Amino acid sequence: MTPAPEVWRFPTLWLGTSAHVYESLTSTNDTATALAADPANAGLAVVARHQTAGRGTYGRIWCDRPESSLLLSLIVTPPAHLRRPVVLTAWAAVAVGDTVRELTGFAPRIKWPNDLLVGGRKVCGILIEQSAAVVVGIGLNLTQSAVEFRDAGLPDATSLEMLAPRVEAHPFGDVLGVVLKHLDLRYGQLLGGHADVVEAAWRAGSQLVGRRVALETTDGQVVPGCVRSLSFDAVELDCGEVVPQVWPPERVRGLRPLEGPA
Repeated sequence: MTPAPEVWRFPTLWLGTSAHVYESLTSTNDTATALAADPANAGLAVVARHQTAGRGTYGRIWCDRPESSLLLSLIVTPPAHLRRPVVLTAWAAVAVGDTVRELTGFAPRIKWPNDLLVGGRKVCGILIEQSAAVVVGIGLNLTQSAVEFRDAGLPDATSLEMLAPRVEAHPFGDVLGVVLKHLDLRYGQLLGGHADVVEAAWRAGSQLVGRRVALETTDGQVVPGCVRSLSFDAVELDCGEVVPQVWPPERVRGLRPLEGPA
């Protein structure tokens, strides 16, 4: 049986007003999904200081040392027009990007579809899972060292402490508060009819418009070209033809930047 969590409160409006903080869980997403069966838990944040079976996109495993990462899952019940993976992943990525910028001064790049990179190294991963409610899982690296990442076979990862050693002075709960603050502010923009503001921040953070990329579709097709535009509705790719090729975001598994001129 999982021990009862601590209950922390935060001055947010829409999400994370209440956070259940566990010493250890198999997965915050699994616990949040179980709690989501009760409508009263809408907006609840589930946090673990350590998890033993965390996972990422496409079944990848997430490993952590206790309190070395912020492991957070939010139970979200957005209206139907916002309940799209591209919108919710963009919202979470932009909000966590705001957090990284506030705490370190670095502006991360959003790697399609759900990672945040600083200097080409991964600092955060996001996993959206939908059932009765939407569960938004976030894993943000906090205090890992380059040696830890190397020994774990993750040389292309980084942490807030590596980016800005002063982050070590921020207690775990304070970092959680900053993340929830930005998630709540950006969620309020979505609910307030300002999805275009979140979309613009996501497009800018992706740093892909005007760049040559290899677009990988969900059925495994790989198409090289230059990104003409990027929105919640379409990815437009100039492939050297008169008319650009267009994909709905739901059909795009990856957008890998390529070297060379656009």
